[in-house]
Amino acid sequence: MTDPGYSLRGRTPYLPIHKRPKLVLPGNARVAVWTIVNVENWSPLGAMPRTVLPPPMGQPLLPDVPNWAWHEYGMRVGFWRFVEVLGARKLKATFALNGTAVELYREACQAALEAGWDFMGHGFVQRPMHRVDDQRAAIAATVAAIKGFTGKLPRGWESPGLMETDETLDLLAEAGIEYVADWVLDEQPVPLETRAGTVVSVPYTVEVNDVVISAVEKQPSEEIFRRGRDQFDRLYLDGATAPRVMAISIHPYLTGVPHRIKYLEMLYDYILGRDGVVMWTGAEILDWYRAQVPAP
Repeated sequence: MTDPGYSLRGRTPYLPIHKRPKLVLPGNARVAVWTIVNVENWSPLGAMPRTVLPPPMGQPLLPDVPNWAWHEYGMRVGFWRFVEVLGARKLKATFALNGTAVELYREACQAALEAGWDFMGHGFVQRPMHRVDDQRAAIAATVAAIKGFTGKLPRGWESPGLMETDETLDLLAEAGIEYVADWVLDEQPVPLETRAGTVVSVPYTVEVNDVVISAVEKQPSEEIFRRGRDQFDRLYLDGATAPRVMAISIHPYLTGVPHRIKYLEMLYDYILGRDGVVMWTGAEILDWYRAQVPAP
């Protein structure tokens, strides 16, 4: 356990967005948009992190072939739609991956590397940090796997399910992680205090996120476009006085399917049709923020 001063509220002071020092995006842009592509290892030996098909008579059975295959489809097919859609628009994603995905889905990781995506740690396997026996070792193994593949240490981290224990953030900072996506509490980057210095929270999303839209709420296929458009419109309006960050979080087995992918394309084309927008990665947002608000 960490010291009481490092509780959730102790990590970052409450500061309303209209009372902060002014931030300025290049060209006085209003919104920085980043896309997070999540690639995960769903072990067929255990219960699936999410399910689309309930088990017969409500009795969970292993192996869970239909739900494991639902996810695996995303890596065989859906992921490659993301590569095509982003590449056609000259966009770079932030690539949130489990450390074990480097070997399991090596061709996908190679495609992300060649596309210049920003690699971000996403746990070693898809399991909440509360269920990890040794968080320090899992973080170290994830960082090592990404560095071994890309030649660079990952700068960002997204915990599986965005779940952290009281100690996770401290361990991430000690491992050299500079920004996290778990703290969905703002529309601008904010500093988070740890026992090893400051980590930056780059605004993520639990609502323009296909896990929530498609797997939890089970909304119609077009919802990612409708909700994403409405989200962007308001951030663009508010960004006239203070720049905002918008995240688009997607998973290959959800938005990469045939009946949803065109709505992602529509969302990108809608955003790209506006002036005053920068399409960045998480690392680029971090660098912009750090240039204006240096670390203490």
